[in-house]
Amino acid sequence: MTEWMLATNAAAGFDPSAATDAYIATMDAAARARSDAYFEGGYWLILVNLLAGLAMAFLLLQTGFSKGLRDRVQGVVKSKSLTVAVYAAAYTLVTTLVLFPLTIWQNYFREHEYGLSTMTMGAWLNEQLIGLVMGMVMAAVFLTIFYIVLRIAKSAWWIWGAGVSVILLAMMIFVAPVYIDPLFNEYTPMEEGELRADILAIAEANGIPADDVYVFDVSRQSNRITANVNGLFGTTRIALSDTLIENTDPDEVLAVMGHEMGHYALNHLWEMFTIFGVVLAIGFAFTNWMFNAVNARFGRNWGISGISDIAGLPLLAACLSVYFFIMTPVFNTVIRTNEAEADLFGLNAAREPDGFATVSLRLASYRKIDPGYWEEFIFFDHPSGRARVSMAMEWKAGQLALGAEDQTPELRLDRAEAIMQELAE
Repeated sequence: MTEWMLATNAAAGFDPSAATDAYIATMDAAARARSDAYFEGGYWLILVNLLAGLAMAFLLLQTGFSKGLRDRVQGVVKSKSLTVAVYAAAYTLVTTLVLFPLTIWQNYFREHEYGLSTMTMGAWLNEQLIGLVMGMVMAAVFLTIFYIVLRIAKSAWWIWGAGVSVILLAMMIFVAPVYIDPLFNEYTPMEEGELRADILAIAEANGIPADDVYVFDVSRQSNRITANVNGLFGTTRIALSDTLIENTDPDEVLAVMGHEMGHYALNHLWEMFTIFGVVLAIGFAFTNWMFNAVNARFGRNWGISGISDIAGLPLLAACLSVYFFIMTPVFNTVIRTNEAEADLFGLNAAREPDGFATVSLRLASYRKIDPGYWEEFIFFDHPSGRARVSMAMEWKAGQLALGAEDQTPELRLDRAEAIMQELAE
């Protein structure tokens, strides 16, 4: 019997649908219920955060706080741009403090309740403080530039504003690996060994300009696994979390890294810049319409002269948040599509379908593994666990049909069951 016939027979005995079901079936019922509850709770948090933001905007405007803050700053600094910068920093501070009860429940207590955070209260508060200071500085810089565009571009501000926002986002991505990420995590070169060599080999084979791999200490914050290939214009860096190395097998690490390299090789970052620019321009046009409609009714009482008045920032933010809420399924679909493309790239690059399947099960500790069609369409910004395992098994079936020497029909169900036992605990 020829090798081709042997491979065909092996593939014929491999059912990707049954293999997918077998992997999903290893998930413990209690772990699955906890994962579903956590992820489904996030659906409501989208609405809760919107309503909290709208309430905050109404409070700042209706009480005259926004108008009063603008007037007090103008009385001291005179310059319009400096007024915007000081107002933006103060606005960031005030909104952060007022919404802090929701933030601490959502990002600290809820994360601990589901066993996803490893941070003490003190460490968490320290990171929040760093984030607040950074947020105040970035808000001052961004909004100063943004309001200059508003004043100069006038009725066409929504087009120019979108372009400037994308440029500022690109600059942020450029500086983040060097100046921002190290504020929250320590990055150290990965120790020499076969795994590091394999990661760099995959990078070289796919044209990723990196000569080292870095490990960052996510374990000080969470037990989640993560990795990234970040940076622009010479700052590109391959990095993976210590939790990924310590809590997974090498084939799972390579599967994850293949996925992350896919984003870089497929130019998803530049694609997202383009899409985000278009979507943001539409959002600014929507915001312009909604702002003017609301301001025509309440602007006199709120002391807002127009959209270029910094005192109207709470209303501007509220209008934009409504747009983003409405567009949630669109944003999620765009991102989910890119993630699925990176999944397929990773399978071809790393050639570890079972590693990809089992690492998808690990992610089920905080992502619902088997949602309904519309549920996934609206709320998922990544393919569901079932969709990812199914893709891996379809890819594996194709490789078996081709007679790939590095693929075997056997599943890693023993490892999958061990993973599910860990999650249950």
